[in-house]
Amino acid sequence: MTKFIALVSGKGGVGKSTTSVNLACALKHLGAQVGLLDCDIYGPSIPLMMGINQRPTISAEEKLVPPANHGVKLMSMGFLLEGDSPVIWRGPMITKTIQQFVNSVEWGELDYLLVDLPPGTGDAQLSLCQTVPLDGGVIVTTPQEASLGVVRKGIAMFGKVNVPILGLIENMSYFQTPNGERVEIFGHGGGRLEAQRQNLPFLGEITIFTEIRVSGDEGVPIVVSAPSTTPGQAFIKIAEALRQKLG
Repeated sequence: MTKFIALVSGKGGVGKSTTSVNLACALKHLGAQVGLLDCDIYGPSIPLMMGINQRPTISAEEKLVPPANHGVKLMSMGFLLEGDSPVIWRGPMITKTIQQFVNSVEWGELDYLLVDLPPGTGDAQLSLCQTVPLDGGVIVTTPQEASLGVVRKGIAMFGKVNVPILGLIENMSYFQTPNGERVEIFGHGGGRLEAQRQNLPFLGEITIFTEIRVSGDEGVPIVVSAPSTTPGQAFIKIAEALRQKLG
């Protein structure tokens, strides 16, 4: 009964992993059993943002037992690396690792398994689509055309592999200064307009808050540390919209 949800972006730096950890914690906040799989093999950031870095144990069935924090089960290449060791692999190794993370991990009974994919449309994305029957993908973008132009490639990729798109999220929509001035650093509204162009649901927008960045760096996502604040509620509302989309 687990719903498999892939979070993707066309390019890096749009806050996809920040969105992933907060959506996972928001779904948990709403009462669901949630897992979060970090498929960014080259640049795993989920261990830092979720505040845990420990090796998974091995079960009696010789499967990896995922560590958990903030009520969310987690798996990441970051748990298997020593310090700042890089992953220097070719595509087939990425494919094999992702297959193992799905099939050789004792996830248990979950309502949702969120998958944080690296940016682009390469090995990790294709491997995941070929390994599990995805219930849908969520696109994360910033408002400017530099991000939206590449997002269209991600939308086209999902179409080619027959994965429905659950919706689009606009991150870094704008910044509000302490005196109330609104600064649209990356523009504003581009994500909503693109969703309308593509006839896709628009799940919501996340504005720029220092608290979101600080909470990620400290390993306690804003949905966990301050769920009633404006940024915490923004993620929770998107999680509610996503849950409704999935029934």
